[in-house]
Order: sequence, then C-alpha cells, then structure tokens
Amino acid sequence: MKFITFVTTTNPAEAGPPPPALMQAIIALGMEAGAGLVESGGMSDTATIKVRSSQLITDGPFTEAKELVGGYAIYDLPSQADIVSWTQRFADLHRQHWPQWEGEITIQQLHAFSMPG
Repeated sequence: MKFITFVTTTNPAEAGPPPPALMQAIIALGMEAGAGLVESGGMSDTATIKVRSSQLITDGPFTEAKELVGGYAIYDLPSQADIVSWTQRFADLHRQHWPQWEGEITIQQLHAFSMPG
C-alpha cells in the first residue's frame, strides 16, 4: 500500500527554519525506514489554483501564508497501522528537536491510475 504524508506548519513565522538536529534525526529515521520510504522532500513557494463558479482563480505564487505545507514523504508499507506508526515517530522528532514548531501531518493513501498507451 502506498501512502503520502504532508507536513503542514501552522505557525511558519514563529517557528523559523528547522534546526540541523531535526534534519539529522529525520535522515536517520528515513534510513531506518529503508525501502518502505520511497521518496521525501521539502516544499516551498506556494500558489493555489481554485475553481469557483466555473472561473479559475490564482492565489500566489509566494503568498504570505498562515499555514505552509513544508514537506512530504511517500511510503510503500504493508498496512495503515505501519504508516501511522512511522508518522507518529516523525512527529515526535519535531516535538523533541523543534519545540516551537506547531503543525500537523496528513496521511493519504495513494491509488495509482494506469495511463493508456
């Protein structure tokens, strides 16, 4: 089963940049996950495209945000219990190494579509 997690910072202005100790702990956790961690990375420079009343509305890029999706990870794991466990461990690293950070981590299961041709 494939899953994607999104890390959303709810206080980006107050939290500041992630400390090096957190990044080192995240790398160690990723190595422990081994083949179960397919891909991970950081994200920045937000833009949103919305559809409202059949019109496209663009907000951004580079908007000031109260929330910021700052990273993602894609896992290939046997069960939902496994992804919840890995995500809890990842969140705990933030609690330990970046106490001023506030946010949430969303987990979604991925369902691949086959493209014709």
